[in-house]
Amino acid sequence: MTDSIVNTALDLREEIIKLKKDLNAVILAHYYQESDIQDIADFVGDSLELAKKAKATDADVIVFAGVHFMAETAKILNPNKLVLIPDLEASCSLAEGCPADEFKKFREAHPDHIAITYINCTAEVKALSDIICTSSNAEKIISQIPVDKPILFSPDRNLGKYLIKKTGREMLLWEGSCIVHETFSERKILELKIKYPDAKLIAHPECEEPVLMHADFIGSTSKLLKFVQEDDSNSYIVATETGIIHQMKKARPDKTFIPAPPQDEACSCNECPYMKLNTMEKVYLCMKNKFPEIVMDEELRLRALKPIERMLEMS
Repeated sequence: MTDSIVNTALDLREEIIKLKKDLNAVILAHYYQESDIQDIADFVGDSLELAKKAKATDADVIVFAGVHFMAETAKILNPNKLVLIPDLEASCSLAEGCPADEFKKFREAHPDHIAITYINCTAEVKALSDIICTSSNAEKIISQIPVDKPILFSPDRNLGKYLIKKTGREMLLWEGSCIVHETFSERKILELKIKYPDAKLIAHPECEEPVLMHADFIGSTSKLLKFVQEDDSNSYIVATETGIIHQMKKARPDKTFIPAPPQDEACSCNECPYMKLNTMEKVYLCMKNKFPEIVMDEELRLRALKPIERMLEMS
């Protein structure tokens, strides 16, 4: 890189704070970001919380430390703000697994269905959807759909299957999944439960059904965080991306949090490779250079805005 990079984490932190003031910027970070980024962010949350915060901010610049679809959502809600993302390559397996042209065919094949689409998708797929949802509000949104109206749920089949069980609604599911949440090993989790008999298993609904069957609590990232703060247990096996454990430890330093293990012990598969593309150095550089920027066609933005606004109204 041609830029003169600040070498230490402390210097990077100070430079980012300075740039934030100079740009009148707000830094939004997802729970799955590395700890240093979470600690420097103005707001840390899950997809729904970050979407609401992006809509409410009065900053001139939004620095979105998350993945591409999240930064896109911020741009959809804030067309006149500069929206920056530390790494444009920070994608999402769910978004990549649901290309807009294929999703369009899926919709056209079922014209009588209402399309409820998980927020983990591209702006183009949002624009083809009727309502966007998150893991936090999906159950609430589905419950508001008339019982005689058939539903298409995309793109996460595991979340869809969980919601079918929770709501009793039959839904036609897109066959997509999260590369992190589908990698947790049922066998290894059971071994951990034997090793730590008092530990509760808490899991994100993107996990596969065999893992969810053993869970003591299932919820979105923010609901998992709230649960460990309010629950009376002292230890938890955490079946979601390991980044959330940083916030859990900050909230309850007196408790023990054990990351759920993946199938392959040789990999860090319980960490999202896309989320971890963002680094403090990249946060600094994107603010310094005002690049990479999220740019969006206005016609697409307006079409994608409608199902997001419907989500916010219904949730």
